[in-house]
Amino acid sequence: MEAFASDAAAKMLAFAPAALLFAVLATILKRERIWAALARTRGETLTNIGLVAINSLILAPLLVLPTERWNDAAAIFPAMAAFWDAQGAALVLPVTLLAGEFVIYWRHRAEHTRWLWPMHAVHHSDTAMTWLALLRKHPLAKVLSLFVDVAPLILLGLPVWAIVVCGLARTWWGYFIHADVPWTLGPLGKWLISPAAHRLHHIDDLELCGSNYGGILTVWDRLFGTYVDPAPFIDCRTGVEGGSKGLAGELARPFAGWAAMARKPAARAAQETAEA
Repeated sequence: MEAFASDAAAKMLAFAPAALLFAVLATILKRERIWAALARTRGETLTNIGLVAINSLILAPLLVLPTERWNDAAAIFPAMAAFWDAQGAALVLPVTLLAGEFVIYWRHRAEHTRWLWPMHAVHHSDTAMTWLALLRKHPLAKVLSLFVDVAPLILLGLPVWAIVVCGLARTWWGYFIHADVPWTLGPLGKWLISPAAHRLHHIDDLELCGSNYGGILTVWDRLFGTYVDPAPFIDCRTGVEGGSKGLAGELARPFAGWAAMARKPAARAAQETAEA
């Protein structure tokens, strides 16, 4: 347990560079409005930090397990692993990024379906976007992404170093696109998910939030028809019905949602019986 606590503490400390970077960015952009922004986001920030702590501590064994098994898993498909090992970084990195984005696109899109949405809604419940919103994940969602996002890349035999590099790039880009900045990135926004495009994904509209699922690239959103230009929705309102519920409320949100879904068919059946 002490080892897990130590690992969790190390993970929390790893957020320090991002915290410093985005604190400086917010200070530069908001200037005298920075204190009002901090006051407005205080409650949700504390909830996000609480979720980070829980995910880092409770899920530490699961977070460590995949990295220990990567080499064993790669041995299942030695020909694939050997093929990628023979290629240069100029090919391996783009392939790993594209493959990873493809997997994340469909995992993310699946989280917007009826049965997974109550779990994923935790991530959407911030009413004020900050870089920490990236880490606003229910432990169940963390487990899902932990295995689903990495397993297909391992099965393709892609090198561990490439998976790690692309994962780090996606994490830092994730911090950036969750930040409270209205940037569309101009022409680059056609190819890269921008903060404005991802804010639209967090809009408090269930139909419009079903767009811009990519982590870094827009390619799969464009190919599968889910990309929406964020320009008309700059600084849109974000969140979900009921708003942010605090740490305990967010941990309970999926189970409350699933319970409500289970009650609806029962209530409908009772009504039909009564009418008959």
